[in-house]
Amino acid sequence: MCRTNPQAIGIDFGTTNSSVARAGNAAPATTVELTRFSNGSASSRSILYLEKVKGRVLSASGPAAIDRYLAAHGEGDHPGRLIQSLKSYLPSRSLTGTEVFGRHYTLEDLISRILTDLRLRAEQQFATPIRHATVGRPVRFVGAETPEDEEFALTRLRASFLRAGFESVEFELEPIGAAYSYQLTLDHDETILIGDFGGGTSDFSILTVGPTASRKILGTSGLPLAGDTFDAKIVRKLISPALGSDSLARGLNKTLPAVPAWIYANLERWHYLSFLRTRNVLEILTSAHKRALEPEKIQALLTLIDEDLGYQLHQAVQRTKIDLSRQEVSHFQFKDGSLDLRATVTRSEFEQWIAPELEQIAESIDSLLTSTGVAPASIDRVFLTGGTSFVPAVRHIFESRFPNRITTGNEFTSVAQGLALRALQS
Repeated sequence: MCRTNPQAIGIDFGTTNSSVARAGNAAPATTVELTRFSNGSASSRSILYLEKVKGRVLSASGPAAIDRYLAAHGEGDHPGRLIQSLKSYLPSRSLTGTEVFGRHYTLEDLISRILTDLRLRAEQQFATPIRHATVGRPVRFVGAETPEDEEFALTRLRASFLRAGFESVEFELEPIGAAYSYQLTLDHDETILIGDFGGGTSDFSILTVGPTASRKILGTSGLPLAGDTFDAKIVRKLISPALGSDSLARGLNKTLPAVPAWIYANLERWHYLSFLRTRNVLEILTSAHKRALEPEKIQALLTLIDEDLGYQLHQAVQRTKIDLSRQEVSHFQFKDGSLDLRATVTRSEFEQWIAPELEQIAESIDSLLTSTGVAPASIDRVFLTGGTSFVPAVRHIFESRFPNRITTGNEFTSVAQGLALRALQS
């Protein structure tokens, strides 16, 4: 029997969004209000803004970071750094940190600033100090190739929480958190498959759950791809060509690519895009602009990076992806100041772009069924959570294997709520 735990806090620190919940005697778990938006979502962007004010470096995260960034941008000023998708760096031994305003910040420093704000907002809402939490982790971290990489990522994530004022954290798989949330809806026992799609990872688990069932994990699998990977395909196919990815420049007796390919590769990854605004990159682009056969495209790329428009680009890409989940055609538009990019994309084109990733998702699910010995017909219910679960081609993977058995929950807070319920048993 679960005992009431005043520190039954669940935290879903995601690549794109984060949420916090607390569980007690009443169910479901209570989520922390983190966002300013009117849609009622209790999730917050996992984003950080650093700016220098009167000689001091100040930080803001989530909605406050976006507000500060947009305010500065609206005034035609770009003094700060907007950084997103920091979770994707956790397994990377080559990325220890970055320099901002002449000071070196470790990755743990940056992440801890987001986590501190999450903790303080939760303490404000619940009127109690928070020092312990059950924290979600993916089945497989983005970029982790070995068990040692996974452990390295967890060590860094734990250190980030400790720097943020937590005294202890317990890690639990994110799809298991979703399972705890789903179980509240049951009045009978089931064998379920959880599909948890984040910004950086897609995780799958098969469990037995229910009022009388002994909760048992039959198997898990995961992929280091999800929403951000789909975003990258939109950038690669729709945006980068308009920014000169196929452009040439005059060289000695021959033409060469105008801009190194690695800049466009980094443009596709939200966690790298924040770090493209360096003197070296700006010098490369300024030189490329002078030699380019299509200088207007290189100028557009230079404007995007120099004016730090990564957040606006991310929002435009997200709008297109959402449109394509609801309709057959989307009219992409990214306009900011002198930069104006427009294109039309169909759902079928988008599905062709992400076909390799869709195949990997399907293979991961089939492999999980095979390894657990569970036949598709034995799955009573499939519970999908996370924004990418709305993509029709992703849903088709599940509907074709488990017809009429798909259900969804609160796509952005169910993991945190389930982690809080899991914390009750700690």
